[in-house]
Amino acid sequence: MLDFMSHDIFLLDKSPKFPHASLAQDSPNGLLAVGGDLSEERLIEAYKNGIFPWYCEGEPILWWSPDPRCVFLLDNVHISRSLRRELKKSAYQVTINRAFEDVVDGCAAPRAKEAETWILSEMKTAYLKLHNLGVAHSIEVWDNQELVGGLYGVSLGRFFFGESMFSRAKSASKFALIYLAHYLKQNGFILLDSQVGNPHLYSMGAADINRDDFLQLLEEHVNWEQPSDLWHTKTLDTWSE
Repeated sequence: MLDFMSHDIFLLDKSPKFPHASLAQDSPNGLLAVGGDLSEERLIEAYKNGIFPWYCEGEPILWWSPDPRCVFLLDNVHISRSLRRELKKSAYQVTINRAFEDVVDGCAAPRAKEAETWILSEMKTAYLKLHNLGVAHSIEVWDNQELVGGLYGVSLGRFFFGESMFSRAKSASKFALIYLAHYLKQNGFILLDSQVGNPHLYSMGAADINRDDFLQLLEEHVNWEQPSDLWHTKTLDTWSE
């Protein structure tokens, strides 16, 4: 069990401000602060400073900024030959912000290899509020009118901070990731954040970068003004590359 009263872990008060992300612990990697709340103001402040919440039922709110940081540089998303064939032949339809709440529910659903979900009811409520503010967004993958996969996250400046993805059909979450990365690249973004790496993300082209480099990029690009229509509900063009 984590020692939440360690003098190295910052205890948050009512202020939405955070200690600098570089002060996060080495073990467990990236743990920075405990407590606070999931208000829209605090969450936006967290993401603007390279910090995100992640905790399980029965724990206080935990705030993280790991080193290294797992990211997708948008030119480096890997599409295998077989997946490229699937993209060209598939009848899936990919949309933006058509079913945000359903995507979050899909991401929160129990999974075969995971005993519990970190997307608790209060997390769902918090990200829905961010969505209503135009800060959190979803990518949906449809087979006819059935939602078969998707992902959601937070977008500020030239960054998209991916939170979670799910799949109920072959390659559906991969489609969501590839379409999102392509859309971000088309619209002047530089990075898709994946927080902490795993074999699946690395197989898709994710890479680890130093946290200091991540924070420097964030400081330079987080205040870029996104086009006003960027996250309007829409259907993305069929894959043609």
